[in-house]
Amino acid sequence: MTSASLGQAPQSFGLRAATLLVVANMIGTGVFTTLGLQAEGVQDGAALLLLWLLGGLVAACGALVYAELAAALPRSGGEYIYLSRSFGLSLGLIAGWVSATVGFAAPVALAAMAFAQYAATVLPVAPTPTAVVAVIAIAALHAFDVRLGTRFQVLMTLLKVVAVLFFCAAGLLLPAAPDALVPLPNADTAAAVLSPAFALSLVYVSYAYSGWNAATYVAAEVRSPQRLVPRALLLGTALVTLMYLLLNWVFLRSVPLEALAGTVEVGALSARWLFGEGGGRLMSAMLALLLLSTMSAMLLAGPRVFEAMAVDCPAMGLFGARNRRGAPTRAVLFSLALALGLIVTGTFAAVLAFAGFTLMLSSLLTVLGALRLRRTEPMLPRPFRIPWYPWPPLIYLCLTTAALLVVAWSSPLPVVLGLSALGAWWWWLERRPG
Repeated sequence: MTSASLGQAPQSFGLRAATLLVVANMIGTGVFTTLGLQAEGVQDGAALLLLWLLGGLVAACGALVYAELAAALPRSGGEYIYLSRSFGLSLGLIAGWVSATVGFAAPVALAAMAFAQYAATVLPVAPTPTAVVAVIAIAALHAFDVRLGTRFQVLMTLLKVVAVLFFCAAGLLLPAAPDALVPLPNADTAAAVLSPAFALSLVYVSYAYSGWNAATYVAAEVRSPQRLVPRALLLGTALVTLMYLLLNWVFLRSVPLEALAGTVEVGALSARWLFGEGGGRLMSAMLALLLLSTMSAMLLAGPRVFEAMAVDCPAMGLFGARNRRGAPTRAVLFSLALALGLIVTGTFAAVLAFAGFTLMLSSLLTVLGALRLRRTEPMLPRPFRIPWYPWPPLIYLCLTTAALLVVAWSSPLPVVLGLSALGAWWWWLERRPG
């Protein structure tokens, strides 16, 4: 094991690998499960597709801001690096721990459990042991050799993209279901867009789009990071937006409204309507494949946050070491231990209840920090600058703030408790000696 700084990390990511890392982090179970919940309150096809287009717009605005930050501060670590620079190390440390645990370890556990459940519908396997084995196997790749882990990530994500595009092509070529929603504007579309249900549904969509910032967590390992990380963020977000629009178009035309509204397993339901009973098994296999890519992406990006914090915090120096093959072995194994603990105890559900809110809050503060850096460090080199400034950050701030308020209104207790805990943590860090 060698103590290598982040600046000495092997640059094993090209544009394709960095872009696919963004895609893999974004496409999880959200797009396959939330349309039915949206259709309960918004029963207009054009309004539902507009929701997913708006989600892509918000993600693109955030990606533009993060692209400027990544080009100006080309270190791995994401929000930890940016918030430490704009608001101080204490806030950066909190964001780093929240990102590495709530943002990565908990979703790894959830993805592993979901993978095991889908696999159990295709193969005679027990869910919990299957989840444990899957996480250990993928973590072993990333802990052993950084290039091997990157190649596995690229391969699994390419398979994910091909599977999703094949499903979309088949779904659009087959006849539409009777009584399915038509994704074209009509006289009721405007009222649906202005309804409270539309605003609440935008929160679901924003969860499905989370992960658009994934390339910033490995920025130091991207070749020419000041040029390629911004491209990866924008290309990945654009590709996922297109895929989400196609997927939801297929879901809308393949499932009657009566069956769609309130349904969680929208992907499996759509597959059954399109391909018969065998379609459900096909979708389960596809989702299992998809979740392998998601687990791999998070086990690749999450440990880089611990590693970034180790550079600035001697107490975390253990996580700054890489092995001879360039892999941050200790950071990966620590992330693996967190994920396994959540899988075995089943406590990840409680963590995820607050995950969406804290991650949106962290990204909102990061965008505010980018605006602050424009004022406090105007001479900071910015190889990429936000186009149409200040509109992208303002759009992101407004829509994300609205989503946060909706979450706080619907679940006030966990939000208040969580914010109180984060505030107490920040107060302690600000007043600790040294």
